[in-house]
Amino acid sequence: MKVTKMAHMNDTRGIEAGLVDRIATLLSNLRDSRQRYKLYRQTRNELTRLSDRELHDLGISRSSINSIAIEAAYGK
Repeated sequence: MKVTKMAHMNDTRGIEAGLVDRIATLLSNLRDSRQRYKLYRQTRNELTRLSDRELHDLGISRSSINSIAIEAAYGK
């Protein structure tokens, strides 16, 4: 009868690679969120600067500026 020994190996590279991937994903998500918020602010600010007449010509009421900016940035 032949006895085989199995080697036990602790692979920490897999854990480190998983952690690196998770951090990279987190940073990517933060960057995306920041860009979306920047687009929201820019859209809101540009619409807010328009006169009531200009907004009326575009069919936009002042009360809908925030919702339009949210839709532009977040698609909601």
